[in-house]
This record gives sequence, structure tokens and C-alpha cells, in this order.
Amino acid sequence: MRMSLRRRGRGLTAALGAAAAALALVALPAGAHAADPEAQTARKKAAVAAAGVPERPAPGPSPDPSLPVHALAPGQSPVDNPLKGFARFYQPGGDQNAGYPHSLTWAYFGLSEVMNNASNCGSYDWSVLDSALAEIAEEGHQAAIRFYLEYPGGTGTHPANAIPPCFAGKVANRDNAYWGTTSPDYDDPDLLAGLKNFIAAFGARYDGDPRLGYIHLGLIGLWGEWHTWPYDTDTAGDSYPNYMPTDAHGAEIMNAYNTAFKKTRLEVRYPESAGGAANSLPAIGYHDDSFCYREGSPAAGVTLPVSMGGAPWAQLQKAVEQGVENKWITASMGGEVRPEIQSTAFANWPGGSGSVDDMKACIELEHTTWKINERSGEYAAGDPKVAEAVRLMGYDLSVKNAYFHGSAQGSTKVGVQLANNGVAPFYYPWQVSLGLKDSAGNLVKTWNTSWDLRKVMPLKIRAFPDWNVGSDPTYLDFGRPHYFDTTVDLSAVAAGDYQLVMKAKNPLEDISPNAKKLRFANAGQGADGWLDLGDMTVDAGQGSDPKSYEAEAGGNTLAGGAVVADCGGCSGGKKVGYLGNGGTLTFNGIDGGSGGTRTVTLHYATGTARTATVQANNGTAQTVQFGPTADWWTTSTVTVQVNLQAGTGNRVTIANPSGWAPDIDRITVS
Repeated sequence: MRMSLRRRGRGLTAALGAAAAALALVALPAGAHAADPEAQTARKKAAVAAAGVPERPAPGPSPDPSLPVHALAPGQSPVDNPLKGFARFYQPGGDQNAGYPHSLTWAYFGLSEVMNNASNCGSYDWSVLDSALAEIAEEGHQAAIRFYLEYPGGTGTHPANAIPPCFAGKVANRDNAYWGTTSPDYDDPDLLAGLKNFIAAFGARYDGDPRLGYIHLGLIGLWGEWHTWPYDTDTAGDSYPNYMPTDAHGAEIMNAYNTAFKKTRLEVRYPESAGGAANSLPAIGYHDDSFCYREGSPAAGVTLPVSMGGAPWAQLQKAVEQGVENKWITASMGGEVRPEIQSTAFANWPGGSGSVDDMKACIELEHTTWKINERSGEYAAGDPKVAEAVRLMGYDLSVKNAYFHGSAQGSTKVGVQLANNGVAPFYYPWQVSLGLKDSAGNLVKTWNTSWDLRKVMPLKIRAFPDWNVGSDPTYLDFGRPHYFDTTVDLSAVAAGDYQLVMKAKNPLEDISPNAKKLRFANAGQGADGWLDLGDMTVDAGQGSDPKSYEAEAGGNTLAGGAVVADCGGCSGGKKVGYLGNGGTLTFNGIDGGSGGTRTVTLHYATGTARTATVQANNGTAQTVQFGPTADWWTTSTVTVQVNLQAGTGNRVTIANPSGWAPDIDRITVS
């Protein structure tokens, strides 16, 4: 049995048995949510410090006009795509895939279970975490976890008092009589040092671990939720002392996490925690654990802002007051659907009813990626309302178009245009690969790309009423379909007909054969994670299609000060600059087919008219004139005829011995 008591402003016991989850509510005194009535009134009257409409990201590269376009049919993404949607509680030995499809598992751990050496605070026993992560991964899930020091009643399998025994006699303890817990002195130097050392060791061992999806900072306060209510900063009108650490000490914990974890996503409960210390840390998101609930009389929402009927302590009201309502652009937004409404939260989708607030507005304005939702296990797998909500959460990626020659040989370029119809970006740099499948569906060749899914931002965002840009709901253009391309080498592929495919690999696949595959919202998406981009014929000899070579490719030679630079209008988002006056660029491995005269098309950018020399192998260098382009990021083309040898051992060098040459994006050879 697993026990779980919940949150500021209420007590909740969730007893999770083998068959069902039973909820028992305990009423708390009025005013338990945050400040005293006078402070609440003042907050309502205070002018908010909303960040306002976020700057729209700059357009990415344009599709290569030399590549044929292949439109891909849309489809529906699965509701158990990795790292988004619902999470259910970890129960050792339980079936984590029971109930509504999901890909995340939520787990608590007491700090004393890892720091269990009474004589050494620098000793860590990770077995309890490793065991859970192994079991969760075996089921194909990523874990979302939190460590705590005090947990009213314990979880049933984890202790109520999780203060490490090595602090005994060093760190003073206090009694939280309301919850029956022991609170350590969170300002004690020994405790702070121990926590920061633990965080450093935690990060050194687990940062980037593919079994982990999200880490709640935890450690501070009841359930690790960064409050000790009623023993907290809300001391007006009550006799309870403040057990919370100072903002400065809380900030030390946040900064320790931010230093220790550079890869795994982090979240903290409140935007105002530790005086808003996380607000200046782009990688730390927030964790709304009373998601989309309405409470009180008259009822007020605890997620949506005051401008939409929310309470002064609502999650998004706090975010607006702190000016971090756009933090989702760099950090994930997690939490929990408030347990009282989990069974009915989506019954009136897209809106809400009774204790359920406007669910679609909650997801869109918070830019929700994932939520703990234990009672999602009771949902029908085919419920269309739930499915629409889950697909909206986090990322929802689709390939609008693929760009490639249907018949190719040697080196050829492949591009895709990705769109995101979710409310948040994909937060991890998962490897994107291209491949070829034969007529039997066997994967015969793969190529890794440098494509970064994190660049594909949501196409539209919903405006807060606080932004004053129109009546609610107002949707604003934000992201754009993002174009990526790369050059692949077909020289080792036998001539024949193939299916060109693409995949974003879940790194958990290297650990567990059951890992959930990232799947795109396209009709050609396969269950194995590979998306069908279209048919490609690999020719046996020199084809008529031009072959493209990127200036920034690793096999090229840059000399004399030539450098790779970012270029939003260039293919692949890169170019080579500082050519001329000693700077040279040599394209290596150029395919000359059977040899002879070939046309080289130079794709370039230059703000002023320039010249350059183009030399094939050891032949005579030709001087080429380059007219000015609109700016240093917009490309144009010129062509030159060169003699190439048979095979792929040719070189083409671009230089200017007496002046500056243009920046080069790529060349194509036909």
C-alpha cells in the first residue's frame, strides 16, 4: 500500500491499492492557502509585473529550392508519447502500463534512504533509487521523482521522517504539531552543506540518465513542496513560527541543483519560492500540483490567474506577478491534476464544470507538459476528450514536408519541415536519424543528423488577459515550421528502391526494449519509431540529380582564418565566413561521377559585391563575380564549370588572394 498526503491548504490521503485509488479529504482552516486576508487584498490591488507577449523566435532556414517537395499526410500522435501527458505513482511490482496509456511514472524518496550512514553525511547508498529506476525503465517509462525530508504519515514504503541520521546532534529539529512531522532547521549550516553535497553527488551520478525525465527539487518543507504550512512565512494572525529557510538559503539549494543538473529537466513548486530565485534560472520550471482546481466560496481557480477568475494564490497568478509566465520556453511545466477532480477533470473538455476549471485554458496558458494523474487509470483508453487534451500537452510534432530527390546516387541532400501543434517545445536533444528501409521493411542504412527538436516551437500561443492584446481567448502566432537538412552518403547502398525514413530516438531504447518511441503526428508513422518520408531510388551510376555539399561539413578543410558561423537563412543554419585574404575553404570528397565537365553552383551570402577564385583539384583557378545579397543571411547563387575526375576523390577550393570573398553556404554539383 502506498500513502500520499497532499498539499498546502488541504490534507489528502491517497491510498493506492492493487485495484483502485481511494481519496479521503481532510478540511483545513480557511486562509490556509497563503497570506492573511489583508495581504490577499493588497495582492489583488497590486499592479502585476507580467512579462507580456514573448518575442517571436526568428525564422529558421528556408527549404532548399533545389530539392523536390514531398508533402506528408497528417495523422494523430499517440497519447503515450514519451516525456508528456500523464504520470501514475510508482508501485513496486505493479503494472505501470495499466489504465490510460502513459509514459511517465512518479516516485517519492526519503533523503534518509540514500544518506543512511549515521556517521558520514558524505556517504550515499543509491540502491533504492536505482532499483526503482530500473523497474520503471523496464516497463518502458521515464521517471519523474522528488526527494523529501518530512512527509506526514510516510508513503507506506518510504519513511515519514527522512532526515538523514548523520545530522543527529548537529542540526536542531522542530515539531510541526499540525502535521505531526519533524522539521529540521533549514538554515543550519551543517544541513545546508549536507543538502548541497547530496545534490552535487546526485547530479554527478544521474544528470542525463535516460531513465529520468523530470526532477522536482524537493528537499525543503512538507513533502518536499517548499512550504511548512502553517509553520511558514504566513505568520500574521497566527502563533506559528516560521520553519522555512531564508530566501538566501533556499536560493543556495536551487543554485546547487542548477549547477549539478545540466541535462535532466528540473522543476520547483512555486514561482515565488526562495524569493523567486528560480526565476532567473532558465532551466528550472514549475510544478503546479493543484492543477485546474476550483475551491472556496465563491469558488476560485488555483491555476488560472485572477484575470480569469483565479485566486490570488493561483499558480499562474504567481507566475504573472513574478513576470515568469513565459518560462515554459526554456523549462518544463509539470505538476499534478488536483486529486479531488482527477476522475472528472476531462468530462467537460474543453471547458470545465464545478470544481474543474477551464481545462483547455489551464493547459494552454500554463504550457503544461505533464501531470501526475493517478485516477487516469480509470479513463477509457479511447476517450476522445482525454486524447485531445493529452495531445495538446507538451509537444505535438509533425513533419509537414520532406525534401529530397526521388532518385539519387553518391551524396544527396535530405530535408524536413517540422511543425509543433502542442503548447510547449520538446525539451531534450534526442538524436534524429535518417534511414533507408528495403521492400521487406528492413533497415539497411542509417545516418545521424545534427537536427535539434528543441528548436521547433509551438505554432501558436494563447494570450493572457493580463497582456491586454484582445479578448479571451486570443491566439498569437509564435513558432514556425522549422526546416532542417543534411547531406547523406549513398555510396555504400546497393542500387534499388527504398523507403526513406526518419526517427527521433528515445535514449531509453538503449536500456529497455520496451521504451516508448517518440512518434510524429503523421499517417506514415511506424510503431518502431521510424516515420516514412517517401520512396527513394538509389541509382547505380552517375545520376542527373545535383549533389549538395555543406560548407560547414566536418570533412571539409578550413584554413587561414576561415570559420563556421550561424546563418538563419542558410541550409543547415550554418555558413563559412572570413574567406579571402588568406582564408580558404576546400570541399573534399566531391563526387565527379564518371569524370568530365560538371556545373558547380555556389550558394553564398554577401552584403557587398565580392569576387572569389574557384579551383577544382589542381586545375586552373577561375575568378567568379558574386553580386550583393539582401544581407549576410540571405543567400543567392552563381555557377561555374569545372573538370572533375571520376569517383569521389575530388576537391573544390574557394579563396581570394587579394581581397575578401563572400560567405559560402554550400555548393551543388551537377
